[in-house]
Amino acid sequence: MIDSTHWLLTLSCPDCPGIVHRVTGAILEAAGNITELQQFSSLETGRFFMRVQVQSGFDRSVFEQAVAPIAADLQAQWMLDYVGRKRRTLVLVSKLGHCLNDLLFRQHSGQLPITIPLILSNHPDMEELASFYSIDFEHHFVNSETKPDMERRILDAVAEYDIELVVLARYMQILTPELCLALENKAINIHHSFLPGFKGADPYRQAHQRGVKLIGATAHFVTSALDEGPIIEQNVGRVNHTMEIGQLLDIGQELESRTLTEAVKLFAEHRIIVDGARTVIFH
Repeated sequence: MIDSTHWLLTLSCPDCPGIVHRVTGAILEAAGNITELQQFSSLETGRFFMRVQVQSGFDRSVFEQAVAPIAADLQAQWMLDYVGRKRRTLVLVSKLGHCLNDLLFRQHSGQLPITIPLILSNHPDMEELASFYSIDFEHHFVNSETKPDMERRILDAVAEYDIELVVLARYMQILTPELCLALENKAINIHHSFLPGFKGADPYRQAHQRGVKLIGATAHFVTSALDEGPIIEQNVGRVNHTMEIGQLLDIGQELESRTLTEAVKLFAEHRIIVDGARTVIFH
């Protein structure tokens, strides 16, 4: 639920003394009450990061006028939003529905602060699930010739529905560098995470054959470097030699669903700030 008196400010800038004092002083001058504040200084990149929630009766323009001069002086990138506002999200999916099902259930039950106006897929398999939650579903056949059409539809949908986040919920297509750039830091992908890494078809069978002891999942921002974008969330589960491939798959899919949903929640609550190839996560 949106609280129009509860504001959320995120800020990143070159690190220097006095940033917290200046920002919190501006909030005090605007008669704001800080309800949550987190900060981090990166020694590697020399940047400062802050996330602060402020309770107050002032409107957006008052807050912006208080913060804008400081942000400009600090050469800061900053964002102001309501606490609890649902982020408009486009979901891409193929044939596997475990991640999509978890996202839809949790947004429907109010556990996930997003709204999903549309699901796009290169297969028709998830149309019934989308219909159950009364969400529009489009199936577009994708091959090497039609892939540009699908990517144009994705960009058109982003504009048409004012999309803030694109989620690849086991969408088994590699996005072109052009689309990755257009969705920079606004598209999240999920994939299995093994040690050692198993690529190609049927990774869980490969993992079973090698007798792995841990399986996991990684959610990350999409970049043109396949599966190498800034990491948002990771989870692991312990397995052993008594488990069959199907059991590994069940554990892996649960980890994938939970990890992707957690990453989406972090994004929706403005708890992720990108710091080069890494992310700063304010839990």
